[in-house]
Amino acid sequence: MKRLQDILYRAGTTEIVGTTNMEITSVEFDSRKVVVGTLFIAIEGTQVDGHNFIEKAIDQGAVAIVCNILPIELKSNTTYILVKNSSEALGYIASNFYDNPSEKIKVVGVTGTNGKTTIVTLLFNLFSQMGYSTGMLSTIQNKVNNQIIESTHTTPDALKINELLNHMVDEGCEYVFMEVSSHAVVQHRITGIQFSGGIFTNITHDHLDYHGTFKEYISAKKGFFDNLPSSAFALTNTDDKNGAIMLQNTKAKKFTYGIKNMASFKGRVIENDLEGMMMKVDGIDVYSLLSGNFNAYNILAVYATAQLLGQNKEETLVGISTLKGAEGRMEVIRSKAGITAIIDYAHTPDALENIISTINSIRTHNEELITVVGAGGNRDKSKRPIMAKIASLLSSRVILTSDNPRNEDPLLILEDMKMGIDPARKNKSMIIPDRKEAITTAFNIARSGDMILIAGKGHEKYQEIAGVKHPFDDKKVITELMEIN
Repeated sequence: MKRLQDILYRAGTTEIVGTTNMEITSVEFDSRKVVVGTLFIAIEGTQVDGHNFIEKAIDQGAVAIVCNILPIELKSNTTYILVKNSSEALGYIASNFYDNPSEKIKVVGVTGTNGKTTIVTLLFNLFSQMGYSTGMLSTIQNKVNNQIIESTHTTPDALKINELLNHMVDEGCEYVFMEVSSHAVVQHRITGIQFSGGIFTNITHDHLDYHGTFKEYISAKKGFFDNLPSSAFALTNTDDKNGAIMLQNTKAKKFTYGIKNMASFKGRVIENDLEGMMMKVDGIDVYSLLSGNFNAYNILAVYATAQLLGQNKEETLVGISTLKGAEGRMEVIRSKAGITAIIDYAHTPDALENIISTINSIRTHNEELITVVGAGGNRDKSKRPIMAKIASLLSSRVILTSDNPRNEDPLLILEDMKMGIDPARKNKSMIIPDRKEAITTAFNIARSGDMILIAGKGHEKYQEIAGVKHPFDDKKVITELMEIN
């Protein structure tokens, strides 16, 4: 419970109608969760406008309302706080309500198109292994030491983030590693959080359905670094052409990592196979259980972050050599018949090209690569033919199938993908809408030594069809097929 006047700090208040000398029992932006004593924040969302639910919130017990527009009729027993931006205000209010937990713990955010989940997971495991009490906010799951908390978004809403950070502080966590999505930056979900560091991985074609243009997508990522304090570090991938842009206006201390170009933290891949790779990191040979050049960048980012957080160099490298990747990220499963399946979350053109190129650098000419891939519904349509083209050109065979069609017709999504199939590769391509049937077909046509890439869903344990989530697990399907045969 907090006093209203205390939790309005930095909220951008322009007018107050009523008293702020009152106790607030909870803060909510969903009117369905409002109880007696709640401060209700009316958010103009992408699908619904919270201002339409102000009266409902008051009827349910809200004693104060934060809004961008004051209602025409004001209730005498209710306080109204007019702000410049209610989404931004929510970030500060949530932080204040939970006693600004990010100021009591070192929070490091990771942003970029690909690699966020892997880097956050590796950092969490590394620092836990080093003996630190550690927290993690990721696409796969949120963790407080050994406690697992279900994850619903890459970056939770501002209230949930601060609730989780507060829980981590209570549990004695010293470090928190979290994914920062472009949506989270634009929607002010991370507003009010005091970051100790920020990491940029890369930026490629994604989320244009939301941001509109690639320039706006870059701007969203850059916004995270623009707001880092001077006490933080900003670490960027110098080999990504947009890496330098992230550092242009940041007040944070600037550092880089890379393989090709000059960097503060330099690495090089020496040997690479499906079981792992040998790297040279800052002049020292290190073996990793992860594979592929894209994972070499992830490892470098983890190493650099540990150094910037004051960890011992040798201990960091020893710890890195024992780390496994995140679930559903280049996860390898082998059958007794000699068939290798690789499950990966790749759902962007760049990620798909990276994973296929890595597999192709390892397999011999006698081994075929069969790629099973789809594209999500109600998302950026422009990447669908691009992904199909990449898969058809770089794989021996490709099977286009459903991913999460959501509220779109799966067949229409596949028609969009089909447009990208290279004409010379059409006889090596199939369209099988049912995902389980597609994976089964890939397994049935594979011979000993062949590889099957099942891309797009990775760790997900569901398939969203017509807005309903049905149990579905790529790993479970392929594992059962391998056990049967």
